[in-house]
Amino acid sequence: MSELQFDPFSYATQEDPFPSYERLREQAPVWRSPEHGFYAIARHADVLAALRDPARFSNRQGIVIESGFEQNAIAIFSILAMDPPRHDQARALISRGFTPRRVGELEPYIRALAVTRLAALRDARRIDFITDYAAEIPLQVICEMLGVPEADRNSLREFADAMVHRDEGSSDIPPSAVQASLDLRGYFSDWVADAKRRSREDLAGTILRAEIEGERLSEDEVIGFLFLLVLAGSETTRNLLGNAVYWLWRYPEQRAAVIGDPSRVPEWVEETLRFDSPTQAVARVIERDTRVGAVDLPAGARALLLLGSANRDPRVFDAADEFRIGRDTSAMLAMGQGTHFCLGASLARLEARVCLEEWLRFAPAYELDAEAAQRLRSTSVHGFSTLPVSVGRDS
Repeated sequence: MSELQFDPFSYATQEDPFPSYERLREQAPVWRSPEHGFYAIARHADVLAALRDPARFSNRQGIVIESGFEQNAIAIFSILAMDPPRHDQARALISRGFTPRRVGELEPYIRALAVTRLAALRDARRIDFITDYAAEIPLQVICEMLGVPEADRNSLREFADAMVHRDEGSSDIPPSAVQASLDLRGYFSDWVADAKRRSREDLAGTILRAEIEGERLSEDEVIGFLFLLVLAGSETTRNLLGNAVYWLWRYPEQRAAVIGDPSRVPEWVEETLRFDSPTQAVARVIERDTRVGAVDLPAGARALLLLGSANRDPRVFDAADEFRIGRDTSAMLAMGQGTHFCLGASLARLEARVCLEEWLRFAPAYELDAEAAQRLRSTSVHGFSTLPVSVGRDS
């Protein structure tokens, strides 16, 4: 048997990580990278236990496995680089913008965005599903919630795209991502200074006025919140939409079922989250010596929790490598679990449902150019940077 390898920095792994996940689950469910020193955790039960145990698996260095964020993680990852109790206090502040009522009130706006965007594409025979549609809607939604001027929104999308890109084989953050981070920080620094001079009733105003134990949030904490909302609020749904359209096309019988009964779109969303999670992995720091399975993890080591692998674990999901809309997905970990369960999960699901409903009305006979599709280059997220689509109707 050849030596087991798992390299999240390899483009080949980023393209299709699932064969590597299967080998890890069956041969080495807790595996130490000899080159990079992190521990990959692959089975559902172990990943779930780690997600629920912030006392041993800390977020204090952020959620990506690359080096370079250790000293200023909160300014980039916000609450995703905090542990309780500070995390819980900060999360409670921002969660005011994501109550079920507030999220539900966004549906007409999201649908109007989707309909308007697709109407602008009505004469096209071929589009890029990502750049022309999937990337546009969630960015507009989160920017609207924050009050970001429309003229600035495309720049924010460019910054966000650059920040998630990774160079092949490198465990460091590429210079382009560092520069994009600095540019986005500069933008938000100026924007926050201007916002402080105004009375705002949007989500940004809530963040600026927020206090923890009588103290206002620091500028780093405010900017960190804005970073998180723009990155997670746009990238997650964009990748979910691209993966959903791709896998429905790959499974014609599933496609026929959804087109025949559009009320099953929410099930399509849930199975996509399980089968090809937008977030494939999150990093943690081991706070004290601990044991996972048969492996001892020393304090100070880094762990990579493979959400994408956990969601394909046959110990939990029958025929886990089949895309099967309508299955029980309640055990999936695509949105995390425990303290760091995704704050925007309900918004992402709403955006995905609405955008996919409108997409099927627009182009039910769409066809993909799979050979021209390009995956994102990232160690943590899985989606498409380009997804060419023929809309399947006369112009």
